[in-house]
Amino acid sequence: MTRFAILTAGGDTPALNATIYGAVERANALKIEMVGLIRGFAGILDPRVPHVRLNPLFSTIPELNPNMGGTLLGASRTYIDRGQADMMSEIKQRLQTLKVDGMICIGGDGTINGMQPLCEFFPCVLAPKTIDNDLGLNYLDEVNELMMDESENRGHRRHGTSLARPTIGLDEIVNYVTPGFATAVFVVVQGIERIRTTAESHRRIAIIEVMGRDSGFIPLGSAYGQPDIILIPEARLDMDRLEHRIAELYELQKHVVIVIGEGVVDQDGRQLGAATKSYDPAGNIIFNGAAEELKQLLCKRFGDDYFGTRRKHESADSAIFTRKVGHTQRGGFPIKFDRFHGVQLGGKAVDLLIEGQNNMIATLQWSQEKGFFLDSLGANKLRDQWGKIHPRHVHPSFYDYQRFQPSLLGKNYLRSVLTGAIGTEDVEQIRADMFSPGKLSTRYQSVNIDIQRRIETII
Repeated sequence: MTRFAILTAGGDTPALNATIYGAVERANALKIEMVGLIRGFAGILDPRVPHVRLNPLFSTIPELNPNMGGTLLGASRTYIDRGQADMMSEIKQRLQTLKVDGMICIGGDGTINGMQPLCEFFPCVLAPKTIDNDLGLNYLDEVNELMMDESENRGHRRHGTSLARPTIGLDEIVNYVTPGFATAVFVVVQGIERIRTTAESHRRIAIIEVMGRDSGFIPLGSAYGQPDIILIPEARLDMDRLEHRIAELYELQKHVVIVIGEGVVDQDGRQLGAATKSYDPAGNIIFNGAAEELKQLLCKRFGDDYFGTRRKHESADSAIFTRKVGHTQRGGFPIKFDRFHGVQLGGKAVDLLIEGQNNMIATLQWSQEKGFFLDSLGANKLRDQWGKIHPRHVHPSFYDYQRFQPSLLGKNYLRSVLTGAIGTEDVEQIRADMFSPGKLSTRYQSVNIDIQRRIETII
């Protein structure tokens, strides 16, 4: 009998349970046992290897609900160090004790790197997830066109490479979009629309910070909330041009809404809000706040006198305010697009293992003729000549640097993903569930309680 393991690693997204569900349902059809590892790679670093049988008697456990956000298996940013030979030997023994024949890792570029040591002695495939939509390539040869940027001591960067193609076709994109992105944009757009009316009412400048790190897909998608200005990490900030555009808009409509990606950089390539070197467990810089730093820059440029002549008794500090959408982008139920494609990619990952594939990625592709369809790609195709996997960036042809808005091609990309992304069942769920009277008399029922009862160990 075949048995596969599955884990979720890195940051959570709304579509993780949907992807797990798709893998388990496919496993049921093929009579394959599916074991869920608790807390990602941390689960196999634990000598007990805590795990859950996800389909006893080839029937999916009721706790696995594709409509619920997060992951019932838990996640962590713990990764495996291939340099620790003794640890690798122990992990191999643990997986043999668990009697699994292959593993599905659900994650992004960090998870791909994390599973590389396992691929050397154990079949592993990846089902993609990330709200940042940064797993993949703008076109297949992109990794071969990267240049080492030694002048800024920033390692390998896509920004400013002279080899980059000026434009691309949408059907060239490798792994067109990742589950979690559409729901994150859905949340961001709601936030922008609500903050807009406050800024408009009080004649203020609102700076809304969204996630994405070095990739600007979420701020690009925020265009559906109709912000006046969108700033993405791929476009170095021109403060003179930005100041001029803000002044134009403020004189016209007496308020301005700006969306800024958390990884936006200045003309010197320094990330706003990341002046101090602070890192999360995955080694990524923890941003102190791009929105806050942009506010301080604008306060200095406009000064109290500018707003004093237009808003009596109001300083620049009070006229400009910031908000972070924050982790709400990661949470809550996944909208239809993410649920459906998350399920499909989970099933595709099972098929890759059945076919005997190793170190492969299940991908979601798109073309004008076929729409969305499933495919796969070797993980090494994402590596550059130095062996590094980069987050995918918004291609320059997707962004209008003069207008601070998506370009025509960028709009076409967003349309292909987000048109019809919300289903009628999503609207019905909000209507029926949001103010359900039962919520007033019952506590939140955490899935962790029931999963804890199901956890087994090998020791």
